[in-house]
Amino acid sequence: MRKALAALLLALAVAAITAPAALAAPHFKHGGTPKCTISGGATSKSTTCTASLAGLGNEDLLVTVSTSGTAVYQCQNNGGGVAPGQNKVNVGPSTSTTSIPADQIKNGNLTFTTNPAVLTAPATVSGATAGCPNANWTGVNPVLTLTDISLTIEQPPGTVLFTCTASNPNGLSGTVPLSC
Repeated sequence: MRKALAALLLALAVAAITAPAALAAPHFKHGGTPKCTISGGATSKSTTCTASLAGLGNEDLLVTVSTSGTAVYQCQNNGGGVAPGQNKVNVGPSTSTTSIPADQIKNGNLTFTTNPAVLTAPATVSGATAGCPNANWTGVNPVLTLTDISLTIEQPPGTVLFTCTASNPNGLSGTVPLSC
């Protein structure tokens, strides 16, 4: 009986010591996992992300958002005639950083919104790049599709806490939840 009681007390002591450390590890609050909002038109997309964290230390935080996608162009000849292009052209990445000073973290808690990452398709590309019939054509009138988002959270800057992503080759739009 004494040995069982001693083992139980030892187990409780170990749990009491390690539990606060486990609870203090940085984590997303309930309902606070990263979500990104994409807005914009046919040639440019702006992405901002929000999240709520707990268990943070008292050091600066750095959040980096990176976006990329593809654009499809129309082919225009020297006479002004237009035909559909054939190729998806890679665009990006576009990267934005948001620095959050330690004094904005309250009791280990922080809700943030990032600076926007703006992905813009070039106004024109070569005919070969756009998949036009020959080199006398130019790719014009791009239609941009945002396909990838990456969010990295560092504390202190240089020490990665989380890397979260979303990807869809057919395009991301509206509010997009990220996987971490």
